[in-house]
Amino acid sequence: MERIIELHSENINNNILKLIDRTIKQYDGSYRIIKINFEDPDQDKVYIKLAVEAEGDRFDQIRQILTKTKDKAAQTHETTILKPSLKDATAPPDFYSTSNHPTEVFIKGEWLQVKNIRMDALLVLRGGEIYATQLRDIKQGDLIVCTSAGVRVKPGEQNEGSGEFAFMTNEVSSERHVELEVRELAKKMKTIIGRGGKVYVVAGPVVIHTGGMIHFQDIIRKGYVSGLLSGNALAVHDIEFDLLGTSLGIDLNTGNAVPGGHSHHLRAINAVNIAGSIAAAVADGTISSGIMYELVKNDVPFVLAGSIRDDGPLPDTIMDLIRAQEAYTAMIRDADLVIMLSTMLHSIGTGNMLPSYVETVCVDINPAVVNKLVDRGSAQAKGIVTDVGLFLSLLNQNL
Repeated sequence: MERIIELHSENINNNILKLIDRTIKQYDGSYRIIKINFEDPDQDKVYIKLAVEAEGDRFDQIRQILTKTKDKAAQTHETTILKPSLKDATAPPDFYSTSNHPTEVFIKGEWLQVKNIRMDALLVLRGGEIYATQLRDIKQGDLIVCTSAGVRVKPGEQNEGSGEFAFMTNEVSSERHVELEVRELAKKMKTIIGRGGKVYVVAGPVVIHTGGMIHFQDIIRKGYVSGLLSGNALAVHDIEFDLLGTSLGIDLNTGNAVPGGHSHHLRAINAVNIAGSIAAAVADGTISSGIMYELVKNDVPFVLAGSIRDDGPLPDTIMDLIRAQEAYTAMIRDADLVIMLSTMLHSIGTGNMLPSYVETVCVDINPAVVNKLVDRGSAQAKGIVTDVGLFLSLLNQNL
């Protein structure tokens, strides 16, 4: 059975015809060109209407590849297939699974923008709108989009080496000039905060271990952090350093283990438990400096997501996984930029929640970790391979 795909290419010189031929033949399909019209001869804009025949899900694969190709949008005018959920937290077997790219669904003659888009979600029709919804949140009777019929995806454009945030283009290299990268990032942060935008930071305990917390505190005080997403460990070792001058029992000035240092993180947790919360410990003077202190004093929100390895935990740490994910999602809903500092676990979790158009910067000393974080399908992901303490020092100098 033939199905229709319509392409609007920005430039006929982009070898769009070769792309069409190669892609369809790759998936053992056949096609015929129904119409080619130049929409704007001066700019080489062209409209192409194809009749494509391919077996099984190969048509969907062909359509997705053509959709994701730069300088055009592929559209299908098929009827969207909606099926009800028969049980909470379940969906029909052929449900559509989202990417993190902006997505639209064709409903009753119009394209509806999917709300709260994120990867690995389902599409649910509620109240005349389409929502990206996690499987666990599906309720019996929800109308769920099935197959890719009537769905179109619009991948974000990558920067082309110009503009205010073009210092990286989904590339990772430890050979790039770190000072230049940080300087350009600082300019971007100033622009975002200056117009009332939001910059969120996802950070791990390495920020403390490398001595980067001194610079991070300054960045918070300067107003460049809209919120912090982290785990139990960063807060624990930040408070440990404030109370006892160590991180993981190590004196950061000398690099030496101190007597009894193995218990310091537990003593820090105990002190906060006595106060009742991190904010209460700041209020009563138990905590007098550090990242958590600056967050509380400057009314910057934070979310601490717990894990199976956590000691304590701190009373502020959310040990319910679902509640922690929901709190992360709620915080970054309005993000313009997310900076991820040496925490693969929390960074990947956050990246899964972000639309592809949100710019992210991933910083780690390990190139393999940065590659894994950058290669998440975002058109605006940047990677900086360097020591996170050095990175924060340079960033603070440029803000």
